[in-house]
Amino acid sequence: MIIKYILSDLYRYSGNTTLKSFIKNYLFNRGFNFSVWFRFASSKTVLAKLTYPVFYYKKKKYGIDIHRETKIGYGLYIGHGGPLVINPTTIIGNNVNLSQFTTIGANGGTQAAEIGDNVYIGPNVCIINHIKIGHNVTIGAGSVVTKDIPINATAVGNYAKVIHYNNAGHSVNRRWMDL
Repeated sequence: MIIKYILSDLYRYSGNTTLKSFIKNYLFNRGFNFSVWFRFASSKTVLAKLTYPVFYYKKKKYGIDIHRETKIGYGLYIGHGGPLVINPTTIIGNNVNLSQFTTIGANGGTQAAEIGDNVYIGPNVCIINHIKIGHNVTIGAGSVVTKDIPINATAVGNYAKVIHYNNAGHSVNRRWMDL
């Protein structure tokens, strides 16, 4: 199961799952390197305890604050290697792009956002509280999302508003389909 998650993440970065691509992306891509350790640390095996110290080190080194309990589907893509802050109660679907300086949070211990499949979240986006972001959504750079975003929508602005339903989610490249 862990291997399938790692391969799905690798596919999002390189378009293939070869050993050569794994080594290249692991060594030279902070986002992929972090996601490998995230997948190991979030597994429900004894391996999680063994890999947690490395995962914790990578969190601090790269400025990617994603708790190991965060539910993230297949094909995670972290653009530009962070920094990110993601609340542990966030639920992230398959083939989601998280761009740099993204924050997904919740106030007062409430549930954080639920993000659908094939979602592109642009740089410097804040998603606040328990909102639902549908499948095939694009959220533009610098947006502050405080309300639900329906499927197939493009939302931008502060506060984010849906501007159209044409070609949303098109920025999610190399989607992992072997779910």
